[in-house]
Amino acid sequence: MTDDLTGVWDGTYIQPSVGMVTFLTTLIDSGGALGGSVTEPCMTSGCPVRTHNASIAGQRSGTMVSFIKTYEPPGYGYDNVFYEGAVNADATEISGRWRLPGATLSGTFLMVRSSKTAETTAAEEQVKEPVR
Repeated sequence: MTDDLTGVWDGTYIQPSVGMVTFLTTLIDSGGALGGSVTEPCMTSGCPVRTHNASIAGQRSGTMVSFIKTYEPPGYGYDNVFYEGAVNADATEISGRWRLPGATLSGTFLMVRSSKTAETTAAEEQVKEPVR
């Protein structure tokens, strides 16, 4: 597989006792080295922030993907999460499992490539802004 995974991805993961959590990821694929960022809502009760931000660092080898999501700042029950999955044939979906280090807590995830590039979305948002 030679498809570049760089782009915006809409995702969901299933967290036991919480259910489905949605997130937005921007991936940068540099020759198989993965980086990027994640934004997702806080789903724990009493969470002092509405939205969590995290960074991604990992790798792609063929159709296999693995990365660590590191919450910034860590805390509130969030720190590092390990992801392992596979990319589909046309590089529009990544699915697999996530797990917490040193714990039995894990679940599934799915990421779907956005049909628009980040640059297109940013340009569209500028057009929507009123002229002053």
